Amino acid sequence: MILLQSTSRFLLQILQGRVQSPEKGVDLDCHSVEFGDVRYHIQVSMKKPQVMVLSASLPIPPPEATFHSGLPVGAIEAIKAAYGPIVQILDPPKDGYNLTMKLYLSKLPSNEEQRQALLVKIASVREVVLGAPLRMVLKNLASKTVAPDVDQLVALVHRPKESFFLVPQAEKVTVVYPMRFQDSIDIVLATSFLQEFVEARRTAALNNAPPCMWSPSPPLELKGAPAEALTANAGFVTFVIFPRHVEGKKLDRTVWSLLTFHAYVSYHVKCSEGFMHTRMRRRVESLIQALDRAKPDTEKSKKVVQGKSFKRLSLREARGS
Repeated sequence: MILLQSTSRFLLQILQGRVQSPEKGVDLDCHSVEFGDVRYHIQVSMKKPQVMVLSASLPIPPPEATFHSGLPVGAIEAIKAAYGPIVQILDPPKDGYNLTMKLYLSKLPSNEEQRQALLVKIASVREVVLGAPLRMVLKNLASKTVAPDVDQLVALVHRPKESFFLVPQAEKVTVVYPMRFQDSIDIVLATSFLQEFVEARRTAALNNAPPCMWSPSPPLELKGAPAEALTANAGFVTFVIFPRHVEGKKLDRTVWSLLTFHAYVSYHVKCSEGFMHTRMRRRVESLIQALDRAKPDTEKSKKVVQGKSFKRLSLREARGS
């Protein structure tokens, strides 16, 4: 199984190129799109080569997900905590985007290791912004508490107009995903994949992993959720997160894994579909080769009843004779 990386390679390459050779740069204005309909717009002017303007557009939230000023709850605080004085948040953001930031590259740490770590963090802005409310809930779980202003059922956006749900408790956090796919083949493959995913969790080697369940109907934890959010053609997946899963450095990995679970499943469904298509093409090619070998040689002579033989002539040869 392949895990998706939180760092945008596109953003990281641009950041590293600007930091390593600022004097060789040119005016920059480029766009990038990532899975889940997250879009980036990067601008750099040679009048201020040490200032980069980064805009990000997030998936359109469904009605049950709460956004403040176009961003998830706690996103502004998370950005300030992650980047400090390097980043200035522009209000309002550029048209068509949820967030616009000025990055002051001259304020990066002089230590190479620290500078690289911060560049990676900037390139992981998707995790910082979209994962902010999830991180808040899981941080409280690490201390075995529940914030007083948190709802009993929290809806978080992870795909355009689609959400997954958290049920925060002091001793655990239940995470429920309604799994939706548009293609009929993807629905069948995803359902099979998720059922096998649950079975694999029961092996002895994965005893410490979060408990995982799949059901074709909404679990009881989603009682009170909007009816339109409970339609899922590939069933519902439930994870139970305990404090041991968010201790120390495990928190970042858990946040990213939960935030991109649907994309993780979609990726492997498409890989499975591509693998099966490749196998079918190879099988068809082998059958065609077998049929070609079984064809009679038209140039060979064919015996007739009287024991004589004849050679089949082409139309041109027949006319010539």
